[in-house]
Amino acid sequence: MKSFDKIADLQPLVGESIGTSEWLAIDQARVNLFADATGDHQWIHVDVERAKSGPFGATIAHGFLTLSLLPAFLATAFEVKETKSGLNYGLDKVRFVAPVKVGARVRGHFRLLAWDAIGHGGAQVKVEMTVECEGSDKPACVAESIMRLFP
Repeated sequence: MKSFDKIADLQPLVGESIGTSEWLAIDQARVNLFADATGDHQWIHVDVERAKSGPFGATIAHGFLTLSLLPAFLATAFEVKETKSGLNYGLDKVRFVAPVKVGARVRGHFRLLAWDAIGHGGAQVKVEMTVECEGSDKPACVAESIMRLFP
């Protein structure tokens, strides 16, 4: 995990990598829980037997499940010690490039795209998150996350 002392320490790093998360296994139980939480029980996600003869040969994680792992990835990729509060401000340019098969491991890579002061020592940052699926040459998801960090 990369560690930064102050929010302002990120400012000169625009355009650079600021961290990579630990690997996280995607199991069927997680996919099923996400299906229950969202009401999306499409067979490609939850019907293991039917999915074996589907386009991917196995069940796959929901794209929005992959995206929703952003906080888990952030927690192991980098920290800003001075930050007492961080808020999700929104997303730009979300793409689900390749499926995540159940049983795969994924992790997030973070690149700082923008840093803007918002007063009282805080900043709004835009971070590109690329979700890597172990063993795949394509990312599973690429998204731009906008966060507000406050000391």
